[in-house]
Amino acid sequence: MAEIKIKEIGSDTTEMAFQVEVVEGGSSTSHRVTLDREYCESLTEGKVVPPRLVEVSFIFLLERESKESILNTFNLSVIPRYFAEYEREIRRYF
Repeated sequence: MAEIKIKEIGSDTTEMAFQVEVVEGGSSTSHRVTLDREYCESLTEGKVVPPRLVEVSFIFLLERESKESILNTFNLSVIPRYFAEYEREIRRYF
């Protein structure tokens, strides 16, 4: 199983930014991920801290694609464009 390391690298009133490293199989990838506070609230009903949502989102992605296939820079809100079931699955998870 992959190790997912998350570090918050920025924050303002509307958005947070994270550096995510995925380590698996002797190699790693690095990703810069942003998360709108409003989107986080709508997905988790305020029950989950943002870094946990980022972590679970990466678990979701890694179940569907390799770490090398995950975009290097993205906002979590784009995931449903690639995987329509994302929001439903995330809400179910929490």
